[in-house]
Order: sequence, then structure tokens, then C-alpha cells
Amino acid sequence: MNQKRLSTGIRGFDEVLHGGFIPGRAYLVRGGPGSGKTTLGLHFLSVGVANDEPSMYITFGEPAEQIKSNGAAIGLNTEAMHFLDLSPSAEFFSQMETYDIFSPAEVEREPTTQKLIESLDEIKPQRVFLDAITQFRYMSTDAFQFRKQVLSFMRFLLEGGATVIFTSEASRSAPDEDLQFMSDGVIHLHNNSKGRTLQVTKFRGSDFRGGFHAVRLTDKGMQIFPRLQPENYKREYTNQAIASGVPELDQLLHGGLERGTVTLLTGPTGVGKTTIGLQFMKEAAGRGERSVIYTFEETEEALVARSEGVNIPVHAMIKFGTLSVVPIDPLHLSADEFANIVRQEVEEKQARIVMIDSVAGYQLAMHGDNLITNLHALCKYLQNMGVTVIVVNEMEHITGEFRATDIGISYIADNIIFLRYLEIKGEMRKAIGVLKKRLSDFEKTLREIELTRYGIKVGKPLSKLRKILSGTPEWADNYEGEK
Repeated sequence: MNQKRLSTGIRGFDEVLHGGFIPGRAYLVRGGPGSGKTTLGLHFLSVGVANDEPSMYITFGEPAEQIKSNGAAIGLNTEAMHFLDLSPSAEFFSQMETYDIFSPAEVEREPTTQKLIESLDEIKPQRVFLDAITQFRYMSTDAFQFRKQVLSFMRFLLEGGATVIFTSEASRSAPDEDLQFMSDGVIHLHNNSKGRTLQVTKFRGSDFRGGFHAVRLTDKGMQIFPRLQPENYKREYTNQAIASGVPELDQLLHGGLERGTVTLLTGPTGVGKTTIGLQFMKEAAGRGERSVIYTFEETEEALVARSEGVNIPVHAMIKFGTLSVVPIDPLHLSADEFANIVRQEVEEKQARIVMIDSVAGYQLAMHGDNLITNLHALCKYLQNMGVTVIVVNEMEHITGEFRATDIGISYIADNIIFLRYLEIKGEMRKAIGVLKKRLSDFEKTLREIELTRYGIKVGKPLSKLRKILSGTPEWADNYEGEK
């Protein structure tokens, strides 16, 4: 029989723990100063307060009033929490208490234990957050005594019906491996140059989502963005072709792009990749479907103005709710946070086409993580949800030997559409072609493409163009181009 879980009170954390904490267990939260241990504990207790569960904060370090103030600043109801403040008072310093016969551990342990027992018996808390349990180490004469005391105290709390979260203050001289063995779960909070992350390495009695998950501390508390695991998501959908509305382009693709596929639009700067993607979204808007474009390099205003110039009514699509343009600052967003934003559009707003513009911008959000692994997971999730994915990839070189990408992501794509520049009679022109299409056949020739104020214009097949992939296209028999 599955036991009802206790919510952590933190967005995304319940998902990592597959539903929340198991009641009647003790969990260790590890992390350096400023990593968010106190915030995590306050969230946990605030859910208990909201559910009328007696919730207790035991502090050995930071004064209770300061903790209450900090919790209230992020919108948590700390006044309804019970606090047992065992932190040193100002009087302790002024009185300069000394112990001439007995050790400080022996003298301090008994009154501290008595306060704990009295408070716990009075309140009978169902949720307890203890910060930090390593204080018991200083009230123990040796490691054996410390381990025995902690195990005894935990049993006292758990037998009283509490679910316990406790923190540790580990150091090289006083490691906390013993506490990790004693706990039912271990949660690590990291804060380094790559950002904040959370990792669960132990969770007795349940599976959990492994790996590092992005963490953000805001004025509303802690948020966790679980690492995407595509296999956990599935939505039924009809495998149908999505037309672009440009007859010649649809002929090139033998009907269009299939739903639930990944399309890579690749080519040099300014060749029309984003415009091609928006054309598919324009046609989807006519069917009442919602699309979203995540732009890493262009503002919404610039995209709207540029699209209106080629007869794609982006402003009207945004107004009627069939398109969402989301500018992304990759320097302030992790891959997990971005995946969470995409999930909200797909699961809550029912987006059917998602465009990522571009791979280079998305790569900046990796902060050193593996680009291909994260992009693969995101695209696989979208495919499982029946979403058509368009990924814009910018090639650095305008001319030269043909390559689909510079970074080896072509295997992710079901379809690869490439655009490139051509020089015809001293004039710079553009061509479009299909390199790969998994679910259907496609036209093997190139077509000239123009972006005009009336929309996208695609010409007839350039059947007499040679040496496209060599980087120096030539016309056969002195051919001057299709008209």
C-alpha cells in the first residue's frame, strides 16, 4: 500500500522525490553557507502550518527572531511555526561561564536535552526542522557517544509521529559521513560558479529523480527545476503532415513536416531560417493551433517588425493567442530552467509547434553542461508530447564545403532543411533544399527562395545546378538559372 507523501512546499522538489517526503522518516540536508538549507526547511514547515500540522523549528545557531524575519520576507507564515531557540544568547558572552571540573559537553548536554524533551512533549510536532544537528557533536565526548545520541534523539522524534529534516555543518575536520548513514535520505545543495543545484543521493523506500537539478532562490523562496527525463512523458497524437502554406515548399517536403518530429533549419546568417519556421507557425495559427518561439538573440519587437515585412502577421498571432514569442537571456538561465519554461507552454498552454532560435544561444544556457545531451532530452520530450520541433542552427561560414552543422547535432533531427547563398551572374541569391526526411520521401533538388513583402516565394527546382555540396555551385552547360 502506497503511503501518502508529505509535500516539500517547494515547486519542482516533489517531482524530484516522486511525490514528496515519506512520513515518519529523517532526512539530511547538506550544503555550504548560503546554499539554501534554511529556506528549504522553512518551506517544509510552511506546508505543515497550512495543513494545520504542528510544525517546529529547532535552531542551534541563528536566532529565532532572525529566522522568522527572513522567512516572512519571502512570504512564508513563520508566526504560526513553533520555534525552539537553543542558540547562544548575548548573556552567555557577558557572563563568561567556565567549567572547572566537568567538560563543557557534559554540562551543556543535560539542560539542552531537557529543553528539547519539554518542547517536543508539549507541541508534539508532525514536522520538525533541526538546524544544525552537528551541534550534538560538541555535546558528545567522542564519536561513539555522538552517534548513539543522534540515533536516540531521531528515534524519539520519529516515534512521536514527526517527519524530520536536519542539516549538518560538515568540514574537513568534522565530516558528516556518519550522519549520511543514519538518515533515511540525503539531499545535497550546491552553490558554485555554474549556479545553484540540488542532488538527491539517498531516499529509502522510494525511487527518485537522480542527477543535478537547477535551483533558484528568489524573493518568493526556493524553486527547483527537475532535470528533464523524456521517458516520463507521453501524449497520444495523430501522425499527420503540417503544411507551410507555400505550395512549392510543401512540394519540396512532399507535403510538409510531420507532427511530433524535429526539424533542423540550418544555414548562414540572414538566409531566412527563422522566417521559414514562422511560416509553418502562421499556417498553424490558421488552424487555431498555438505555437511558441524561444528567441535567444532577438527581441520580440525586432522579430515582429521583421516578420511583418515578409507578410507574416506575428503581431496579430500574438494578439489572438496563437503565438507566443519568448525572449531568453541564456546567461541568466540554466538548461533545466529553460526546459521547465518549455514544459509549461506545452502542458499548460497546449503549444503544438516549438521553435528554438538558435542552437548557439541555447548553448550559452548550458554553463558548461553537455549541449547535445540536453538538447536531445528536450527534443525527445517534445516529440513524446506530439509537438513539432523546429531548431534553428546558424552556420559560421557563408561559402565553402557544405556541412549540415558545426557541432554534430544532425542525428537529433528527423528532418534537415538547409539554406545557402548562391552567386548567379554576380548577384547574391538564396537556395533551399532538404538533406534528410525520416518519415517520407523528399525532393532531391534545390529551389531558389526569396523573402518578399508579399511573403516567401519559392521557385522551380534548380535541376541544372551542380557541385552544391562542394561549396562552389556551378550551372551545367552555361545555364543561367531557372526563371
